[in-house]
Amino acid sequence: MLRRSGKVQFLFWSMFFSILLYLWILWIATRTFLLHEGPMMELPQQEVTLLFILYGLLVLTTLSGTIVSIMIGNQPYIRRFGAMVIVVFGTIVAAKGIFG
Repeated sequence: MLRRSGKVQFLFWSMFFSILLYLWILWIATRTFLLHEGPMMELPQQEVTLLFILYGLLVLTTLSGTIVSIMIGNQPYIRRFGAMVIVVFGTIVAAKGIFG
């Protein structure tokens, strides 16, 4: 059985939950704003609140993983979390461009 240090396990679980939160955000945003039935008369407050909370958690998990991976010098996770930061930022910019 392969034993990993607690720091590497933290990086793994942080990356896992970052990806899980990102997919959850994409699912809610797609279902709410792109696949809605009929014209959208007003902004759905519950979904928007949930998206803000999920984005906050996503930022926390991604940045904590980035900081820990930089502090211990784990290059594979530095690249993974760097890519995740770019994807999250790109998603925010794309959403801002689509919805104003």
